[in-house]
Amino acid sequence: MITKNVINFMGQRKLALVASIFLIAVSIFSFATKGLVLGLDFTGGTQIEVGYQEKANLTDIRTQLVSAGFESPVVVHFGSERDVLIRMQGKPESGLSDRVLEALQSHSRVTLRRVDFVGPQVGDELREDGGLGMIVALLVVMMYIAIRFQYKFSIGAVVALVHDVIITLGFFSITGLEFDLTVLAAVLAVIGYSLNDTIVVSDRIRENLRVLRISPVEVVINESLTQTLGRTLVTSLTTLLVLGSLFFFGGELIHNFAVTLIVGVFVGTYSSIYVASNMLIGLGLKREDLLPAEKEGAELDELP
Repeated sequence: MITKNVINFMGQRKLALVASIFLIAVSIFSFATKGLVLGLDFTGGTQIEVGYQEKANLTDIRTQLVSAGFESPVVVHFGSERDVLIRMQGKPESGLSDRVLEALQSHSRVTLRRVDFVGPQVGDELREDGGLGMIVALLVVMMYIAIRFQYKFSIGAVVALVHDVIITLGFFSITGLEFDLTVLAAVLAVIGYSLNDTIVVSDRIRENLRVLRISPVEVVINESLTQTLGRTLVTSLTTLLVLGSLFFFGGELIHNFAVTLIVGVFVGTYSSIYVASNMLIGLGLKREDLLPAEKEGAELDELP
């Protein structure tokens, strides 16, 4: 079935390629010059949970700690609005919790709940395991798509996923937002979201290549993208509604998690349309690539 008013997505593929290369270059440059602002999970430090008798004002608490000489404390609600979690990077110091409690008790009645130390050794292990997890995920994705579709589809999908991860991490490097384990989990979720979109588009391209036999590959890709555009937009918008709720009402603990997924949804939707499909044309995808290989001697077997 041929769709009316087909959108010429691939007509802008060169412009999209330039935009992607620019964003990736900016992200890599930011990595090289600024790096990521790693959170407590990766650098090591101290977590201190305190309790207030009334609703705690996070801005006032942060100001009190900075005035007392503590550098860049992270202050978030933990559970209720009277429970506060304070995170400080650096090597754990003896008496740190007592000094924090003293700084806070000069303004309000505060109770110390617990103190946790995360050593740099744990941070190194978490960093290595997180990076290994992303590499394994990309390799498994590549194998899956190569088996289900064809190796050119797998290359396009993995390039799109790498594109999404680099730009999403680049966003954190440029903005200076803290990168912790919740953000790492969100990056892995972005990989899954983008992959889902790419597989839906790839499946429609494969189907239309077999149906629209006389059409050029570029026309077939435009047809397929137009047919899946409605589904892509509805999925993206409903996902953004949930993420918007998490961003505004989920609290500071999952703020960066929501930000990562919001950026990932936009970048993943874009890459499934332009990056993965663009790669198929660049790799010279042909209709014959999806046809089953003929067995040798098949013509002889058909003779009476």
